[in-house]
Amino acid sequence: MTALKSIDVGALSDDAEQTNVNDVLGPDLNGMLRILTCGSVDDGKSTLIGRLLWDATDLYDDQRETIEKSGRTAGGTEHPDFSLLVDGLVAEREQGITIDIAWRYVDTKTRRFVIIDSPGHEQYTRNMASGASHADLAIMLIDARHGIKRQTRRHAAILDLIGVKRVILAVNKMDLADWSEQKFRKIEKDFKALCKSFGFWEALTIPVSAVTGDNVARRSTTMDWYKGPLLLEHLEELPSRGTAPTGPFRMPVQTVLFDGRDFRGLAGTISNGSVRVGETVVDPVSKKSARVQRIATMDGDRDEAHQGHAVAIQLDKDLDIARGAVLAHNDGLPTVARSLNAKIVWLNETSFEANGSYLLRTATDLVPISNMEIRALLDLETLEGKPANTCNVNDIALCEIALGRPTAIDTFSGAQETGSFMLVDAITGASVAAGVVTEASNLATEQASDTFTLSRAMLERGLCADIMAAGGSEAEFSRRANEVALILRAAGVKVEVESPPDYQI
Repeated sequence: MTALKSIDVGALSDDAEQTNVNDVLGPDLNGMLRILTCGSVDDGKSTLIGRLLWDATDLYDDQRETIEKSGRTAGGTEHPDFSLLVDGLVAEREQGITIDIAWRYVDTKTRRFVIIDSPGHEQYTRNMASGASHADLAIMLIDARHGIKRQTRRHAAILDLIGVKRVILAVNKMDLADWSEQKFRKIEKDFKALCKSFGFWEALTIPVSAVTGDNVARRSTTMDWYKGPLLLEHLEELPSRGTAPTGPFRMPVQTVLFDGRDFRGLAGTISNGSVRVGETVVDPVSKKSARVQRIATMDGDRDEAHQGHAVAIQLDKDLDIARGAVLAHNDGLPTVARSLNAKIVWLNETSFEANGSYLLRTATDLVPISNMEIRALLDLETLEGKPANTCNVNDIALCEIALGRPTAIDTFSGAQETGSFMLVDAITGASVAAGVVTEASNLATEQASDTFTLSRAMLERGLCADIMAAGGSEAEFSRRANEVALILRAAGVKVEVESPPDYQI
């Protein structure tokens, strides 16, 4: 057997960011923890991270000397301005705010943390949502003097939407709140009430002072009424993202690899569950199935692979599928969806347009949307849906989406990777929203009178005539049909793609 390392795997990923993340995961996944920090402007995220670096890591002597000689102090105190260790952009230092996501690697004596520092200003909420998609847990900071704000509620809602299950509320600037237990307990009570609306597994509240270091890496002597864990202590005990296979097997196909001889591998990263050589896998859209003959990786063949592994699966017979398909086991198939109910966070400065041209991007597929309607917006005060028909930047909305063709998709609660998506502007290519599927249906919604149907007969006579003459690939036929549909959608035409005659729900 030819080892995969001898095959050209340059096309294994066309997403550099995803490839880099997978490289970072490697065999060290269990020991590393990805932490998102979020909160409102001036709540002290950068100072807190700087304090962690200062107290818990082996900074170079010249770094410590630079901070001590900078002449800047934190909040007018005698303590150095630890945020200088974090706020690297010139614009951030000038404005005193964090305006972009930054990845910070923190190595303590026992563990590596990857801290995803996100902006606090409402204007940059989209950056925070992007960072949350990589996190194992989130540290939400609030100012002890001000308590829970509207932005705190928005961040909690986005964390819940993205699927972050562990949250720490760091009640910062306790030194400016006179180390008051009463103020802390009020915030703790409010936070517990807030979390009841969300699906967090764990929500812990810790009183800290990032400037003085109280309860960050050392026990506070001024808050002896607090008996819980220190922030660093708690972080070192938390589990990182699990590598044990969970849920039904899913592998979005990213590309097809050939070695020029007899190897045809369906390549991608397993997003859920596991697969073994000899097992039967299915393409849910075509309903075609085959047995796994070989699982190839960059390190050679293996008998079994599970979530997080980048593999190329060779089957005992060729399934006529390509990028965008999802491999699954027959006893736990995703929905071959024509319509979705979803929850989205709108990321674009331009508001949602009912007649706009949008595309739905899943893990590896790009699907034309024939119709989309906003049904409600999340009220950040009551955390209930308020009827609406549009949304603006940073709004969290409930919507209904009709797809121009069927695609394999899960609910987010069932499988996060194949139950989440991005909305893309068909004209500009900009990402306008991030969303999760709350319900998927294989029933097409009633077709609007102005929807154009791209029929197979039309394609067979024209664009795909050469495929029909050669008795060619259904995957190539579908690829061309999808490209035409995407062009039409970008031109503002609502379009439905007719399914193959043997397609069955």
